[in-house]
Amino acid sequence: MIKRKIQRELALLAEQYPVVTITGPRQSGKTTLARMQFPSYNYVNLEDPEIRQLAEQDAKEFLKRYSAPVIIDEIQRLPMLLSYIQVESDRAKRKGAFILTGSHQAELRAQVSQSLAGRTAILHLLPLSIAELSEAGFTMDRDEYIFKGFMPQLYNEKMDVHRFYRNYYMTYVERDARQLVNIRNFTAFERFIKILAGRVGQLINLSGLGNDVGVSGGTISEWLSILEASFIIFRLPPYFENFGKRQTKSSKIYFTEIGLVSYLLELENPNMVARDPLLGGLFENMVVLEALKTRYNVSKEAGIYFFRDSNGMEIDLLQSANRTLYPIEIKAGRTYSKAFTANIEKFRKLTPQAGTGTIIYSGEAQQKIGENNLINFTATATVIQ
Repeated sequence: MIKRKIQRELALLAEQYPVVTITGPRQSGKTTLARMQFPSYNYVNLEDPEIRQLAEQDAKEFLKRYSAPVIIDEIQRLPMLLSYIQVESDRAKRKGAFILTGSHQAELRAQVSQSLAGRTAILHLLPLSIAELSEAGFTMDRDEYIFKGFMPQLYNEKMDVHRFYRNYYMTYVERDARQLVNIRNFTAFERFIKILAGRVGQLINLSGLGNDVGVSGGTISEWLSILEASFIIFRLPPYFENFGKRQTKSSKIYFTEIGLVSYLLELENPNMVARDPLLGGLFENMVVLEALKTRYNVSKEAGIYFFRDSNGMEIDLLQSANRTLYPIEIKAGRTYSKAFTANIEKFRKLTPQAGTGTIIYSGEAQQKIGENNLINFTATATVIQ
């Protein structure tokens, strides 16, 4: 099994809180992480209908049969159980007594915050990072990363890439989406997901998407919330500041798993990636998610943004830290060009808060160019903090 960077945070938080909740996409490794860190704990999965029925009809008997310390998988399937876990954790007075996992972000977070306020820490586990794969001996080319993606099962079990994502996608559409909301037009919903895959790294345009899919802008907004709640997409918000110019207020869309995007775009092998007109967006999606994984793996909030003004000047990624804004430009090209630094230099003139800029591209050089860092994309997990 591939060791996860977030494992250290899980161990620390279990020493401080009676309950630790791990959220993230399906098959991102939540169960494996919990069982690897706590091999002696009892384990129960609420996806099992009989077990779920027991917990629903007699929660006290359920918690007696699966007593703490215990790992409870897919807790969002039975949110009423959280109130009983609160009582039991208070009674046990033990740190790390309950490790909960869940796949539905907004709904689960609201329920956990209400029932376990002050008693639980929350971790977000995304698929594998480039750094985790590298440490496990998996080093690939840009196009291989984009095509194959980062789902742990693909590497632990050497599964066929196309077959994996086909089953992953169909499982999501047929089960998870139905659990989250009553979608009447599944044909339109599937068309919406595939159109969205073709717009990674672009601003959200509800009316434009609605026209292309054949539904209202309100429906598109609801469907985006569903995809975000189930960790299929991530919205990168714009950074707002009074820089003396109008700024974009719409978020940008990225998928949490780049391999799923490649599947939806019908890329059949890594050789097709470099020839795809969406290469820039695909590469940007991968790098932005590497930044997000790095933040989540040390138990931090997302804390990343992009910047675009009314003149079209854009910074692909902004990291805010210690009242300093670090601009990051993402380029899919393999050959460095001085033009890569243009927007960073413009941004640095807008505000004294701007820090050292970074250019992430898919070449091999790693060096310092004036006030900017030039790095190879394989280093992103270590430089974006």
